[in-house]
Amino acid sequence: MNLKEVVKLADDLVFAKTGKHLNDLQEKILHGTWEDEDYKEIAKDVNLSEARVREVGMELWQSLSQELGEKVSKSNFRASMERLQISIFSKNFAPQQDCVQISCVNYCGEARNPPNIPNSHPPNQETSNTKQPQTSHQDLSEMPELGDFFDRTLELQTLTTWILQQHCRLITLTGISGIGKTSLAVQLVQQIKDEFEYVIWCSINASHTLDEFQHKLIQLLSQSENLDSSPTNPKRLPLIKYLQKYRCLVVLDDVHNLFCSGELAGKYKPKYEEYRSLFKQIEKLSHQSCFLLIGWEQPREVTQVKSQNTVIRSLQLKGLDIAAAGEILRDNGLAESDNSETLIHRYQGNPLWLKSVANLIQDLGGGVTELLPNDTILLPEDLKDVLHQQFDRLSELEKQVLSLLAKESQPIDRAKLLENDTIPLPDLLNALQSLSRRCWIEQKANFYTLPPVLRQYIKTR
Repeated sequence: MNLKEVVKLADDLVFAKTGKHLNDLQEKILHGTWEDEDYKEIAKDVNLSEARVREVGMELWQSLSQELGEKVSKSNFRASMERLQISIFSKNFAPQQDCVQISCVNYCGEARNPPNIPNSHPPNQETSNTKQPQTSHQDLSEMPELGDFFDRTLELQTLTTWILQQHCRLITLTGISGIGKTSLAVQLVQQIKDEFEYVIWCSINASHTLDEFQHKLIQLLSQSENLDSSPTNPKRLPLIKYLQKYRCLVVLDDVHNLFCSGELAGKYKPKYEEYRSLFKQIEKLSHQSCFLLIGWEQPREVTQVKSQNTVIRSLQLKGLDIAAAGEILRDNGLAESDNSETLIHRYQGNPLWLKSVANLIQDLGGGVTELLPNDTILLPEDLKDVLHQQFDRLSELEKQVLSLLAKESQPIDRAKLLENDTIPLPDLLNALQSLSRRCWIEQKANFYTLPPVLRQYIKTR
């Protein structure tokens, strides 16, 4: 079995699973694996970080595992492909058949038949004895495609540990717009979804009242139930009963749409306050499921939990490191330069912000040094549009505090900030807390500061 045949076979399997053919990096990983190269050697060949190559490799092995119904890894990839070839063209393959099916991929015998394996097998035999993976019920119709994903190894490990090992029931994933929350969650779901009997992804919008949301979940969770009830009036259990009975992973994206605009962070809209009871149930009642909430804000009942001994966790996503952020700049046409690291720091390693400014620099035909001298911050129009969406959700009190902080080029001590006599002390403290939860300000000890991009945005308003 030569390398070209291996890549073609793997491409068919991945396409059956994802609807996409192998990309250049995935092919490089297969080439390197077949030649017994480790991830470090492959990373050097493709000029990417080892962590990035390893991450793509894990995703690739997972896709192949799910299609083949057996565990595929870097160490057993060659053996798995050779077993698959033998399975396709084994003695059970009938000459009357045009194709043999492995999982949902058809392989035509004449096109694939190696010259040393004759087409003389008894008819009407099973075409493959490959073990099929256990079926899980998944509704991922609202989950976005992964697209570009950059190194988040530590964050993925943290979330995986919380969910699979520590059995946390309620996890929030927050961060400023464009930081990569949804992409991280998509990658996480792809890696751990087979550990659950049910996996549901739901994007919260204006139509998702609690009743509608619970109805949608119960409808999916009850589909395999043998209920003695008429089709027109099916018997339904309370949602918590299904969460206790089955191992479920429920992802709620854009959870900030549950909360009011013009108020401090985490205040429910009038028709959505019942979600508080649902989240409390998920926390307090014993069950074997997990809810992952993604958004710019999180419920106040979650932010109040600080102990790591509870079943609630919260992860605030930060920017990418220099290596991963550098990949974004290269992918968007900026050559490596001495100023790349400065640009990454200035835009805080935010994937969306870096893509936006890189595209602007490309369109203008200049360079980082020419267009971003000293501490200049460029705000492309598409980046402004994204920030507008979040800024418009802030309360007037928070906007006042941001105006105060925008005047300071250095972190400001809280004691000095409290000397301000235009905002009452209790209101000022509440606003600082809310802005911190919304990831608009940074706090180190008793000092507060606005990130450069947000400071520039506030000044333009």
